Amino acid sequence: MKKKWPATFRTLLPIAAVLSVLVLWQLLSPLLPSYILPAPSAIAAAFASQFPVMASHASNTLAAALLGLGIALLSALAFAVLMDSVPFFYDLLYPLAVVSQTIPLIAVAPLFVLWFGFGMAPKVLAVILVCFFPMLVNLLKSFQSLDRHYVEMMRSLGAGRLQIYRHVKLPGALPAFFAGLRIAATYSIMGAVIGEWLGGSGGLGVYLIRSQKSFAAARVFAAIVMIIGLSAGLFLLVKLAERLALPWMGEQSAGAE
Repeated sequence: MKKKWPATFRTLLPIAAVLSVLVLWQLLSPLLPSYILPAPSAIAAAFASQFPVMASHASNTLAAALLGLGIALLSALAFAVLMDSVPFFYDLLYPLAVVSQTIPLIAVAPLFVLWFGFGMAPKVLAVILVCFFPMLVNLLKSFQSLDRHYVEMMRSLGAGRLQIYRHVKLPGALPAFFAGLRIAATYSIMGAVIGEWLGGSGGLGVYLIRSQKSFAAARVFAAIVMIIGLSAGLFLLVKLAERLALPWMGEQSAGAE
């Protein structure tokens, strides 16, 4: 039987690994110029000194990420219901959704800037492009894997299509929905930053470009830390929402341990 480590140990292990890497990094940093690989202490100092500026840029990035994520969420839900209920639309739209994921975001983001300027729209479109597909696929898979006996029972009771989705399919799809939302939430910050990086007037992507052109490597790393923090924060918010909406999932995880 596979041995399971205590939960506290599993929590502290990655923290200890990260701290070990940071200590080793700090010790080896004098071997390289600071404009190539700054020491963690220099990155921390840059983060502290630049925090007000980065926070202002981060608010722009977060606004674009949340708006794009919300639109992608609603769009994925609407298309998933449409494609599940009408096979013609599934056959028509699913290949197009797959093809959309083969197009590099870095290739189409400049087109968004060319078409919509340097405002919020290009960043929101970039976020929608990376967030839509994970949620759509998870919802469709959940709809299709649902036990057909529940649907047949609802139909035998005279339920219409809307009632079946409301009482059976949508509640049954919640675990898959949150799984896709966790992925999309972390992608949303990345999509917003890439949109800013390739043509924005503000945001962490713009801050990264300015720091890079100034050869301020410590500020670049500080911005990366901020991006990681925003992505992790959104991920944890989705996990919290999932735990509130599906409390029995947390109980099952605890029981499995």
